[in-house]
Amino acid sequence: GGGGGGGAEAGGGDAGDAAAAADADADADEPAVDATFVIMPENFQHMMKLRAGMSGAEIKAAIAGELPLPIDTMSLRFKGAPLADETRLRDLGIAPGDAAHIELVVEYKQPAAGGGSKANAVPGQLPDSIDVELPPLSATSQTRVLTVPIDVTQVKKLPYLGGFRNKRTGVEYMHAAMQTDKKPTEWKKDFKFTRETQTQDQRSRTLQTKREASTQMQRPDLLIDESRDVEVDSGAYMTSEEHQALRCEKTLIIQRYTRGWRARNLADQLRRQRDDDEAEAGEAAEAARAKAEARRRREIERRMRPRTHEDFEILYNELEAWRLLETSKINEASLPPDVKQATLKQLLHKETKLLQTIDRLKIAANHENRDVRIAKTLADMANAKRWENADGSLVEVHTPFTTRAKELMQLYNGLRLPLLTTDERLDVLLHVKWTVKEFDCNLTREIVELIDREADLLNRGRDPKSMEGLRRRIANLFLHFVETPEFNPEAGRYTVSSVLAESEAQMLAMTMAPPSLAPSRESVAVQV
Repeated sequence: GGGGGGGAEAGGGDAGDAAAAADADADADEPAVDATFVIMPENFQHMMKLRAGMSGAEIKAAIAGELPLPIDTMSLRFKGAPLADETRLRDLGIAPGDAAHIELVVEYKQPAAGGGSKANAVPGQLPDSIDVELPPLSATSQTRVLTVPIDVTQVKKLPYLGGFRNKRTGVEYMHAAMQTDKKPTEWKKDFKFTRETQTQDQRSRTLQTKREASTQMQRPDLLIDESRDVEVDSGAYMTSEEHQALRCEKTLIIQRYTRGWRARNLADQLRRQRDDDEAEAGEAAEAARAKAEARRRREIERRMRPRTHEDFEILYNELEAWRLLETSKINEASLPPDVKQATLKQLLHKETKLLQTIDRLKIAANHENRDVRIAKTLADMANAKRWENADGSLVEVHTPFTTRAKELMQLYNGLRLPLLTTDERLDVLLHVKWTVKEFDCNLTREIVELIDREADLLNRGRDPKSMEGLRRRIANLFLHFVETPEFNPEAGRYTVSSVLAESEAQMLAMTMAPPSLAPSRESVAVQV
């Protein structure tokens, strides 16, 4: 029977533990109670998260863990009624997730008789803590006692560096700087001293300022001018929180303007880059269009006024392509034999007309190219010689041969000038006659005879158009006179024999000179 009773008690204990564990798990899963403690008599509020199943003793222990208050000085009140240690929050009708207002009354200890120091104070030594009595906040509240701990590890005898010593009692009164230990200097780990700071040489010097100033107080026998005195009133006091809020506000304003300035600069930069890109693209498109237009005009010019062999090759090729195309169209048209024969005959007639037009263009191009070639040759004969000095500079020198070539070029150009008056033409013919009469040969005699004939016709008043053939003959004969080396020494450089002799001399110099100094065959070929 006894054994059965013991088993029942054990079973009952296990059931109680299981129920307690189940309650603890249920409390852990439930929402917390938002408790607001009003600490009296200071009327200070403190908020905590509590469980609905906590008792008064557990609540005091939780408060003591967050606030430096002894448990024995606490008493809880809910809606004016005391809250016992064994009473739980749910017993007061507070459900999980509700908000509760609880009064926390702190009963301060009364000071012990004999002063505010602790009883463990040893004579001649500082106690571990002292009790400080504070006056009540109101007439209904009681006197408060606060415990102030004292750190005796920092106590040491300070050297006497000034202050006041009472000779009768021997008490020393030192200033605040001596009564407080100096805070040790702590340097940051990433702080580095510079060489100038570590090796600074300091000296003390006495200076006399340029302007002396002093303060004069008013007295009965002294009159002070107060006409420019200004009264300054202090502004409203600003707390640290207000100053910090003002700094944050101004910082946000500065950040806003700075970001706006940076954004505008970036926008301006992107806008300028866009404009530059568009302008560059427009210039490139305009250049491409102008290049295409110039190419088109050049191609049209080459077909309308051909000058080179390549231009005429283009015309012949296009004419042949046109003939083949037209012939293929006629063959594919399935025309009767007589109509087809007539169409081919018309095509042949058109082709003949086009070939005649190309031949006329070729004749005109030969005349123009000949005139350009003659003008270039005469100008090259009349150009000054370019000699190189010892310092590498070039100097232009006119020799008697170049001067003679220049005079002959001017006379030839005068003979080719159109729209001259009779007196001007006679003057040009007279100068040409005096020039060629210096030499006596068949060429010069023929030129003189033709000049006299034109002068006689001019004196008779003949029409200049009837003398075009005569004038062309005189110009050609005088050109032959200019290109003759016996009459114009500079023309010797343009004869076939002189060109061959110069090329042979260059080839001989290339074979006789060292490899590094010999000219290449390509350069000789280009010169020839």
